[in-house]
Amino acid sequence: MSVASETFGQSIQDAENLLAHFNALNTLPPPAENEVLKRAGLIMAMTAWETYVEDRLLQAAAERLRGLPDEAIAKFVQAKLDEEIKRLHNPNSAKTVQLFREYAGVELAGVWCWSNHDEKSVRYDLDRYVTLRGDVVHRSRPVTAGSPRAHPVNKEDLERVIRFLRRLVEATESAFGNVERLRK
Repeated sequence: MSVASETFGQSIQDAENLLAHFNALNTLPPPAENEVLKRAGLIMAMTAWETYVEDRLLQAAAERLRGLPDEAIAKFVQAKLDEEIKRLHNPNSAKTVQLFREYAGVELAGVWCWSNHDEKSVRYDLDRYVTLRGDVVHRSRPVTAGSPRAHPVNKEDLERVIRFLRRLVEATESAFGNVERLRK
């Protein structure tokens, strides 16, 4: 297990704690002021994913660059990775796969799958959750007259996102394990 995955495990607990607070305060129908806990939970869950991607890339790149005989090349590659990470913000599936291939030497194709989730559905779900996070972060809830609109994040969504991200980190870590076995 990597330091990045351990950090993820601690970080995703923020989202789980917010969900637990929502559940503890929940009545039917849930009070409107409690809905913020689910949106905040989604933001924290996706932030845990973003942190994992950044940390895992930095850790893997440092290990690969340590073996280069030319320190100037290592510094150049590290500077490029640092630039990529500054621009990353929302690691969708395409960008994540590309960065792990280029900087970590790890191919995620074929390992981002588990029971009831093939690679295509994993990529689709990750992209959907990244987009939802962006919607929640960058747009406040509109005030509407009449019937209240559905909240952008329901309890089941947040539970699904947390489970999904835990499995995604496990699958990503297994890709690193596969690479390490091949190098031996």
